[in-house]
Amino acid sequence: MHPLAEELNRTILEGNPHLHAMLSEMGKELFFPKGILSQSAEAKEKAYRFNATIGIALEKGRAMHLRCIHERLNGLEPNEVFPYAPAAGLPALRAKWQEKQFEENPSLAGKKPAKPIVTSALTHGLSIVADLFVDPGDPILLPDKFWGNYRLIFEVRKKARIVTYPLFAQNGGFHVKAFEEALARESARSEKILVVLNFPNNPCGYSVTPAEGQAIADLLVRTAQRGARIVAVLDDAYFGLTYMDGVLRESLFGFLLNRDDRLLAIKLDGATKEQFVWGFRVGFLTYGLGPGGDLEALYGALEKKSMGAIRGCLSNGPHLSQTLVLKALESPRYREEKRQKFELLKARALRVKEVLQNPDYSAVWSPYPFNSGYFMCLALKTVDAEALRVHLLERYGVGVIAASERDIRIAFSCIEEEDIPELFDLIYKGVLDLEKRRG
Repeated sequence: MHPLAEELNRTILEGNPHLHAMLSEMGKELFFPKGILSQSAEAKEKAYRFNATIGIALEKGRAMHLRCIHERLNGLEPNEVFPYAPAAGLPALRAKWQEKQFEENPSLAGKKPAKPIVTSALTHGLSIVADLFVDPGDPILLPDKFWGNYRLIFEVRKKARIVTYPLFAQNGGFHVKAFEEALARESARSEKILVVLNFPNNPCGYSVTPAEGQAIADLLVRTAQRGARIVAVLDDAYFGLTYMDGVLRESLFGFLLNRDDRLLAIKLDGATKEQFVWGFRVGFLTYGLGPGGDLEALYGALEKKSMGAIRGCLSNGPHLSQTLVLKALESPRYREEKRQKFELLKARALRVKEVLQNPDYSAVWSPYPFNSGYFMCLALKTVDAEALRVHLLERYGVGVIAASERDIRIAFSCIEEEDIPELFDLIYKGVLDLEKRRG
């Protein structure tokens, strides 16, 4: 093992041996090399005469660039967009995003998370988590309604074992009892469990109530206190997009942070959906440890291992995207413009709720509970989801996702409010067509 990895492992082992046991074999071996990047960072501070370290080109003290590109960037300085960004992201952006996290999550008050690390959006953040903490055969606890990409990230790439429990109870809320039973069963079989909690949920668009959120957090803490090591991953991709009353409006991250040394909370969020910049690929990974040990040293070690994972995969994220996200957060118009888009999405969600009251629909489908996010799902009663998906495309020019054998996912986020009744009417016609064809 590389001496730098051994040094980081000693820091983690001395500060929190449970955290060390959570690391995968790859996680133990990861480190951030003291090579070109670290030497260039040191030179940036001290090389006042000449800095001949980093592999970019300069011209008159600014990053060399093509005018035909720069003229399209509305006055941004060349050094704000063209050079490499640091492996962990622009320091100003990391600080500003953490400030935002504290503002929007009251449960973080008085607690000590790590500084957010910039990722190339949520998928990259999940891959870093998988690199650091997942070995073949490790259980990944998920609800039965989950984003399909989790299979590629954990099951295909890392050979982990996905374990599911029912997302919804009979009353339409989060199935706390099923979660408790799955957690107890897996903690009896494995010393380490990775739990992924995705609210608002993709594909169903469900967010937990405050009581459900507290129950989930308490179960995780109690399970850790009984001896299990838990990596709790909060996939907050759709954070803030909660439309109905009685819904928890903050992340569970603050409910889990600094609770127990056997419990590592990891918050994954980003500008992708929150700022409606899907193609920018700017996300954040924030670690939250238990109360024991030297948190600054432990977070520093995790950051360096994460930077090693980034360095060995894509080197660093795009500078331009990070600069634009930072500029948005600093803009006096940011909150108002974001509120306007939120209201637009909320109106679409409420319109879907209204349209689904049509009594004719109840014979052919049941909507899963939804209160947030971009999506909602229908449980089909009489036809196959894939057959319906294909028929809707070919007959009516309507696209939906076949999420399972009997479920279809509908992204109301991309449908104008006035078009929502027609959309569901066409889906209904499609179901009737298939029923007639079959019967």
